[in-house]
Amino acid sequence: MNKKDLLIRFLLGGAAVSLSYLITIISPWKILAGIFAAFPAVMLTAVIMVGIASGTKKATNIARGSVYGMIGGIICVITVLVTLETSENWIFSIILGLLFWLGSSLTISTIRERAARKVMSHV
Repeated sequence: MNKKDLLIRFLLGGAAVSLSYLITIISPWKILAGIFAAFPAVMLTAVIMVGIASGTKKATNIARGSVYGMIGGIICVITVLVTLETSENWIFSIILGLLFWLGSSLTISTIRERAARKVMSHV
């Protein structure tokens, strides 16, 4: 990764975080801040940068893989919410949520790959 790519990722990601923070401050609907906090800026930036550097096929692979991470994100949010409500320990809740995010993302990806191989072996 060159410095220009890194700078673009930094600017796009930082803009998304800043926008989320501003919405948190100015919005009368606090749920809107949570929705913007989940803005997929990292995924979009990765697809753009890989598409520019390596073409559509590799960008497609990044977008496809991001589906697993986003599904894992749902698992993470549910885990953090339930753990916060039961334990009231935000550090533990975040750590557990991140572990569940990674585990569920990898599990879903593995299941999908095995299913695809199984379908291909029957063709």
